[in-house]
Amino acid sequence: MEFIAQIHAAESDPQQLEQLFQTARGSNQAKAFQSAMIACYEAAPENVLLAAWYYRLKNLAEDIRKPGRRIYWLAAVPLSILTGLIFWALSDVERLIVLGSVPQIFLWWAPIATMSALSFMAITAKKGYGLAIALGLSLLAAAAYALLLAPAFARDWASKQYLIMAIIHIPLLCWVALGIWPLGIRSSTADRFAFLIKSIEVAIVAGLYLMAGLAFGGITIGMFAALGIELPRILLRLIAAGGFGLLPVLALATIYDPTTAASDQDFEQGLSNFIATMMRLLLPLTLIVLVIYLLAIPFYFSAPFENRDVLIVYNLMLFAIVGLLMGALPIKGGDLSHDLQRVLRIGMILVAGLAVLVSLHALSAVVYRTFQGELTPNRLTVIGWNSINIGILLFLIVTQIRTGREGWIEALQGVLSRATNAYLAWGLFILIALPILF
Repeated sequence: MEFIAQIHAAESDPQQLEQLFQTARGSNQAKAFQSAMIACYEAAPENVLLAAWYYRLKNLAEDIRKPGRRIYWLAAVPLSILTGLIFWALSDVERLIVLGSVPQIFLWWAPIATMSALSFMAITAKKGYGLAIALGLSLLAAAAYALLLAPAFARDWASKQYLIMAIIHIPLLCWVALGIWPLGIRSSTADRFAFLIKSIEVAIVAGLYLMAGLAFGGITIGMFAALGIELPRILLRLIAAGGFGLLPVLALATIYDPTTAASDQDFEQGLSNFIATMMRLLLPLTLIVLVIYLLAIPFYFSAPFENRDVLIVYNLMLFAIVGLLMGALPIKGGDLSHDLQRVLRIGMILVAGLAVLVSLHALSAVVYRTFQGELTPNRLTVIGWNSINIGILLFLIVTQIRTGREGWIEALQGVLSRATNAYLAWGLFILIALPILF
């Protein structure tokens, strides 16, 4: 057996044995390593190092099969129903509109859903009630601030732009608030990065719930339509807005355990492994697309200078790249073999570098359009986000070059964790300062 020979070769070297074990775990061969170690110990029970490993791995199977995480449905379901009913009430777009055409529910949905999510975490963990209330009220105040100041702009188009910016950025502030409750103001890199990964998982689960809800709602309406029955508008609002209101807390309860620290959450379940694997598979595909796109830019160089929609696509691409790098990064170095880590690290550096080149092209286009016309809320927002995301990717590349192969995962986790500070600062600036500046 391969592991038996390797263990015999390293039976007096603790560091090499640990590295061998981590490599076995990364390639899903932990059980084979366990069997080989037990065989080596039984052949040489006087070896103290092998004896220590024997007792460490004796109950490996029990360690791997952790008990299923408890989901607190008794708290999640009532809060989800309450959130759905509030969404239903706010979905009356004939009366609850702002600037004559924008439904108010677009402003209120994220703070209300976050208030319910914070309540769920506080009730479940039986702590942090005051902080949950303070964060929830602050988010509701932010939505009220945007609602009151949007009509105060000197020009109608500026009012509409600010309102759209508020609708986009308030959910970002809600996400930060959800992180402040379990992490606090000062948190470790491990806890903060673990929360970021769980955020991705919650978002994906919410999307799966949404698809199931859309299918259920469509079938329900279709069944009544087949009988010639047209459901009243108020009931359609209950199905659509009320059903959407059920999702946030249910998705959070499915994935996140508020009674456990962020870094101690379960990252070994099937969904977590699936998401991480999916992100890593997307990495080489993204690299190919970026290479092809960079080769095509000289032939379509003026597109972002002339077409506003191209700039929107570029901005979405930047956020997608940052999210992809975050999702592809392992929580622990032992989750991947050394060879896979090397390939992953190189791939992430290349993707970040190519994304910077594409984004600099987009940033130059925004700046050019601004000098040709005028500074608008939209352009200021785009310039800020482009600069922040480009800075994050450049910092990522520089950090990886300085760090080298050892400790590169922890270094990259630190970069992505600190990036949330810039996201929070710019989100607050957009929401609070735009009415003052314009």
